Amino acid sequence: MLALLVAAFVYGATFVVIKTAIEDFPPIAFVAWRFALGALALALFAFPRGRKLWLHGLIVGFFLFSGYALQTAGLALTGAANSALITGLYVVITPLLASLLARTAPGWWISGAAALSFAGLVLLTGTNDLDFKRGDLLTLGCAFAFACYILAVSRFARQHPVVPFTTVQLAVAAALAFPVSYAFENPGLPPQSVWAALALTAFGVSVGAFILQIWAQTIVGASTTAVVLAAEPAFGVATAWVVLGERLTLAAWGGALLILVAIFIVITKQEDQTWIEAEAVTPTH
Repeated sequence: MLALLVAAFVYGATFVVIKTAIEDFPPIAFVAWRFALGALALALFAFPRGRKLWLHGLIVGFFLFSGYALQTAGLALTGAANSALITGLYVVITPLLASLLARTAPGWWISGAAALSFAGLVLLTGTNDLDFKRGDLLTLGCAFAFACYILAVSRFARQHPVVPFTTVQLAVAAALAFPVSYAFENPGLPPQSVWAALALTAFGVSVGAFILQIWAQTIVGASTTAVVLAAEPAFGVATAWVVLGERLTLAAWGGALLILVAIFIVITKQEDQTWIEAEAVTPTH
């Protein structure tokens, strides 16, 4: 359990790390280098082999790239606390998309959690007439991309070993991010000021915290893993408060609380174990 809390804290703290780094280096370029380094490091543990694994990894990796590209681009335009909380909405969006794809009505707890999260989003962003800021909208798009990612992982993950499958996903995300970055950002090589952030997110998070997460899951199970990792947005808000001095208004605190409650409702009430298992073995933190 302690290992999972450490992993959740590291995941949450990265919002602050990345927020600072992308002041000196373009966001999509940061995603490219982060995942390229992470994929190389994970490949040392288990090199991915097999056409099927690479095919499924290509599909899942596309959604992983989409989520992180939108998240990091949004983080350049909004606060780290907002980014952490809005990203966490993918937990609520996932079962809604699953119900839509299955053409079934969502359960009352999913509908209730969705209503809570929407109210929380409005309070958190301080919007009038649903006029969301661009950074918050990009981050909301990230939450939808991560929801699609979780559904894809839940379909394919059981067919492959976790570490090689994740290695392919990171490699695909990097392969997509590099050309997009050079087309729109013309970034050049990472400056020395972002080396520490790249090392932390690539090796400390995408490799270290992820392997810690996988190891802990073998002991406490997928459901407990998913619940503990849901604390990530709270850690993101806390580190943004301490490190960046970000302060939420009273209304925003109310919105943050509603979002966190909605996330925990979905995770604790979720009956689809494939979804829970996918959440517990993904690097989307």
